[in-house]
Amino acid sequence: MVTSKRIWLTINQEEAQKWQVLLNESGLTADWQVDYTVGLFECEELIATGSVYDNIIKCVAIKNNQQSQNLLALVVQDLLTYLEELQKHHSFVYTKPATAVYFESLGFKVIVKTDTVVVLERGFPNIDTYRQKLLTAKREGRRIGAIVMNANPLTLGHQYLIETAAAASDVLYLFVVSENRSTFSEATRLEIVRQVTQDNPKIVVLPTDNYIVSNMTFPTYFLKEKANQDIAKVQAKVDATLFLEIIAPILSIQTRWVGEEPLSPVTQIYNEQMMAVFGNKLKLKIIPRLTQDGTVISATRVRAAIEQDDWETVQKLVPQQTYTILKGS
Repeated sequence: MVTSKRIWLTINQEEAQKWQVLLNESGLTADWQVDYTVGLFECEELIATGSVYDNIIKCVAIKNNQQSQNLLALVVQDLLTYLEELQKHHSFVYTKPATAVYFESLGFKVIVKTDTVVVLERGFPNIDTYRQKLLTAKREGRRIGAIVMNANPLTLGHQYLIETAAAASDVLYLFVVSENRSTFSEATRLEIVRQVTQDNPKIVVLPTDNYIVSNMTFPTYFLKEKANQDIAKVQAKVDATLFLEIIAPILSIQTRWVGEEPLSPVTQIYNEQMMAVFGNKLKLKIIPRLTQDGTVISATRVRAAIEQDDWETVQKLVPQQTYTILKGS
């Protein structure tokens, strides 16, 4: 008889071990960044499992000798019920290419796939909603570039990257990360970016929604030095592939501009994966980071200065618009 129950990964070590073993047997890396995990047990044996992080279904595995669509359906239905109880009607799933067809039979649609991962979604708003948002903002030009930044907060280094990219572009799409997993809210970061760039007619500021550097495409990005680098590589490849295959074609983007990354291993992994994924299909321009007194200007330095109430240092590292908004908040 098969029974279903929640697995408390941080409390029940025995079941957490069974969960990790099942994932490893299924060729999956145990991703501990989850909010909820369900397990199907036959006697004491864990034969199927799935987890949710935010609105993302992941770590779905069925024991090799028990694989069937019925078990998968039971796991996914439990996870969807959990999401519905949280009023989350739009969900994503990370899975292996071999099992994507099962999720499609449950109403999910493929967004992007790599050699190791397929990402699907179910519900609304969806990728088509975001596509229409981008098309509404689209501008024509011969040289079209893009930058994706968290701007947490926007520094003189960010400003230098923006100005460098804008000088080499007819249109520059500036995507600001939408996830509220940073020190400063999306609203604050967007306000700063718009004020800093408002006098440059080449620049179009856009949100990333769920489709660029998000909880869906690249959740480990927000963990930085705490992130598992193997998982970060997989997720960075997914994010880069989605940008190449969906975002860039919609806006006719030819060049993605980034800053070099001497400080964050995860961001460096992202740059490396973009380089590999883009190949000769999309240019990746890596710009040396701006320094001050021999030290790289970074948002991390700004946040540290704010924590120490050192507004004199903050003022040296950020544009006046950033300083004014942060000082007044």
